[in-house]
Amino acid sequence: MSTENTQDPVIPENEQIAERKHKLLKWREQGQAYPNHFKRDHLALDLVEAYQHMSEAELEKSPKTLRLAGRMMTRRLMGKASFIHLQDMSGQFQCYVKQETLGEDAYQSFKKWDIGDILGVEGQVFRTKTGELSLRVETIELLTKALRPLPDKFHGLQEIEAKYRHRYLDLMMNAGTRRVFEIRSQTVSAIREFLCQRKFLEVETPMMHLLAGGAAAKPFVTHHNALDLELYLRIAPELYLKRLVVGGFEKVFEINRNFRNEGMSVRHNPEFTMLEFYEAYADYRDMMDMTEALLSFVAEKVLGQTAFEYQGHSFDFGKPFTRLSMSDAIMKYHPEINAEGIIEISVLRQRLEQLKLPYKKTDSLAKLQLILFEETVEEQLIQPTFITAYPSEVSPLARRNADNPEVVDRFELFIAGRELANAFSELNDPEDQAARFQLQMQEKAGGDEEAMSYDADYIMALEYGLAPTAGEGIGIDRLVMLLTNSPSIRDVILFPHMRPKN
Repeated sequence: MSTENTQDPVIPENEQIAERKHKLLKWREQGQAYPNHFKRDHLALDLVEAYQHMSEAELEKSPKTLRLAGRMMTRRLMGKASFIHLQDMSGQFQCYVKQETLGEDAYQSFKKWDIGDILGVEGQVFRTKTGELSLRVETIELLTKALRPLPDKFHGLQEIEAKYRHRYLDLMMNAGTRRVFEIRSQTVSAIREFLCQRKFLEVETPMMHLLAGGAAAKPFVTHHNALDLELYLRIAPELYLKRLVVGGFEKVFEINRNFRNEGMSVRHNPEFTMLEFYEAYADYRDMMDMTEALLSFVAEKVLGQTAFEYQGHSFDFGKPFTRLSMSDAIMKYHPEINAEGIIEISVLRQRLEQLKLPYKKTDSLAKLQLILFEETVEEQLIQPTFITAYPSEVSPLARRNADNPEVVDRFELFIAGRELANAFSELNDPEDQAARFQLQMQEKAGGDEEAMSYDADYIMALEYGLAPTAGEGIGIDRLVMLLTNSPSIRDVILFPHMRPKN
């Protein structure tokens, strides 16, 4: 008896490829290469679910010929009989291949096929002596020849860079990876279900913009030849979605791809997926309530419960989230700063210098607060926490607070030390918005590559009247990281951007 699982560790890969190409040549000469007529009628999981509770006697009483197709992942040769495992999109199923059933010529051809080849089989389900469900193969056919050997099964595809560069191999070899992306798909579906139940309308807005806006970030620049225009890949769809609210679509959402020409890390990829939704006659407090409900709904749908583990921490989306103002959060984690000190530039500068955190002498109070918060507080916000009352200076699209115009009605949601969501009561005063855009233009002129442009058309839209509105953006990639216990954003993006290999 011999067992084949993946590539032969003795034969160099280039020799294996040459041998497989020789087999393909013989196959072509027979006029049978790459057929496209085989139609399966079941997946591996279908067979497990349909037959797992049936005894061998019950299986024999109701024989049914079934057709299965998939990649041959293992083969155990036992003279004139073999066991193989075929893998399809749902999982693996064992098949029993016997020379007596196939005939000697067909069985000898089958023995020359390789691990990784894609096969179609037809037969009946039975149980082996050990009780394992299997398909007793009556006919077998080679559908696709794999010219390259699969990675070593016993180590899987573990080299991190290879997993990202050759995701198809990662998916092929690692059931855990496939599960991550199944959860990702289910997460997006659950979000759509939640919003559609609440009468939100899904829309699509442009991905190429005349102006870089909607968020503070450095854009990617492209060129439209026919119009001879410089365009920017979308940083965020916000300004277009709020135009739709002006037009009368009072509840809208978009699950969109955004592009930001920034650094890469375990939390950042230059191309990423966001959910943005807007609701007229709502404010940022409504968005906090809705966010808790949305995340609880998604976790229950996807995981079957609201509690889960992430990187050594326990979370429960079924419980209320903590709510803190930015100032209170800073003072909580910097007890040497009191209520008077939090609004004193000299105190904040001193604290930043103690921590050896860089800042500019021209930085305002708001920017100093933001630096201290982002550099020292965010990472400590492990349990779900809404941070509110951001300075208006660093929130150019948010509505000022009625009681304190120095801050805005905005929150960011932090979980596991990273931002997951950003929301605010929208600024619907066109004159205030125009003034804030002007400030952003000054910042851009001063060298801030992330500052927004002045969007005159958006100001015109506001002049027609935007109802009191609240909006929010949630990072889909980071949410999936939480739900799948994935440490890096690259683990939840099928094809993350990487530097080309030399």
